[in-house]
Amino acid sequence: MIDFNPIIENPGLFIRNFGELFKFDSNAPMLFSSGLFWILFLLFIPIYALVRKNKWQMIIFVVLFSLYFYYKSSGYFFLMLIGTSFIDWIISKVIFKSERHGVRLGLMWLSIFISLTILGYFKYANFFLWNWNQMVQGNFQPLDIILPVGISFYTFQSISYIVDIYKKKINPTKTWFEYLFFLSFFPALVAGPIVRADYFLPQIKHKKTVSSAQIWGGVWLIIVGIIKKALIADYISQYNDLIFNDPTLYTGVQTLMGVLGYTMQIYCDFSGYSDMAIGLALIMGFKLGINFDSPYQSRNLTEFWRRWHISLSSWLRDYVYIPLGGNRKGTVRTYINNFLTMLIGGLWHGAAWKFIFWGAMHGVGLAVHKASHPILKRIPDNFITVFISWLLTFVYVSLLWVFFRAASFEDSVLIIQNIFIDFDWNQFPQFFEARMVWCIMMIALTVFHFVPQRWADICQQAFIRSPWLLKLFIFLGVVQLVIEFMSEEVSPFIYFQF
Repeated sequence: MIDFNPIIENPGLFIRNFGELFKFDSNAPMLFSSGLFWILFLLFIPIYALVRKNKWQMIIFVVLFSLYFYYKSSGYFFLMLIGTSFIDWIISKVIFKSERHGVRLGLMWLSIFISLTILGYFKYANFFLWNWNQMVQGNFQPLDIILPVGISFYTFQSISYIVDIYKKKINPTKTWFEYLFFLSFFPALVAGPIVRADYFLPQIKHKKTVSSAQIWGGVWLIIVGIIKKALIADYISQYNDLIFNDPTLYTGVQTLMGVLGYTMQIYCDFSGYSDMAIGLALIMGFKLGINFDSPYQSRNLTEFWRRWHISLSSWLRDYVYIPLGGNRKGTVRTYINNFLTMLIGGLWHGAAWKFIFWGAMHGVGLAVHKASHPILKRIPDNFITVFISWLLTFVYVSLLWVFFRAASFEDSVLIIQNIFIDFDWNQFPQFFEARMVWCIMMIALTVFHFVPQRWADICQQAFIRSPWLLKLFIFLGVVQLVIEFMSEEVSPFIYFQF
């Protein structure tokens, strides 16, 4: 029974405490997995349904909600997002109206410089200062810099918008509020997908008529995302963290399982967030596009990057790789362009040498695959070659995830060495017995990852057509499973830091 006496005795204290829930808390930024977000979203949806057919009412309402969401995620940095959007919009209008190529080019680079300077300060200032002090042997004192959530994502959206205006692929939005809507759209704001203006902006112009199939399809994606993130990723991370936090304490078999666990964890964590973001947008009548396409089915690195974080890999292709020359300037230059593109991709993920190494090795792997293509074409395409190609790709990707996750480059090397040096096949039965639930979850995840896409589509359509009572039962069942397996704290999304 709820005790209302404290509220009656001191209503002022209750109101103040209740009000604190809606203020920014740096120790508890609002995520899609936060209970408060879903309460706010349930309040948001009926109002959105009333205003969605009126373009300007819809835009203003969604922008205000998005800015509040960003405030709850990153504090007063929402003001910087507003300022960035206003500067970009003004520059885009001038670029569009100018007839002089030099002026247009200069303004494009000015906008890119401003965006990258802001991103560079918040994300890379301490990294560059640390490296400079290492060279001059100074006494490095890190700057007290707080990284705004999702700054890498909306910076890339901002850059692509300006470049597309310059190339006359799109026209600038007529009003600043329309551009702010695009840049701050809350489902994709803090961790992607990276949405292109030419894909997203036309959707604003049309009156939002959302079918029941879209709504329930969005709910299905949200449920799938919750299963991936809050059920699977958060549970298996508890063991993975033990391995990566102190790799010297574990055997080769235990370390190997931790590496495989993180390989699946980062996929479930990030693709789970993407599923929720895409589902939320779909409920609102917007399409964000697919961001993951069963990447661990890939048989080479080129295919992997067509399936993994598709919005980022396509952005790097269109705005880095192709402008560098792509594959138009000879074989050697193609390899160099691949390498530089992935190097930038690695640096985008984090301000540390381990991320640069991770990106560089993916660049090397892509170059090796392209160089081997004439030989690979002559090899028969049978089950054995398909399996070997898949295995080599999966092992390479998994080992590189070690550098992505480990605390340092030295720890990464230690973890990989431990797998190959201290390895005993006889320990597998003991591991399965000690970590039975973890192993079952990993096996189930692997099976579901490799089923044909059409099976997943059939499940989604069956959910859409099912009675609302069954939908409710499925949702409550998922929530119950999450509660049963959840850790003491809600784990933040891995890509939340980018």
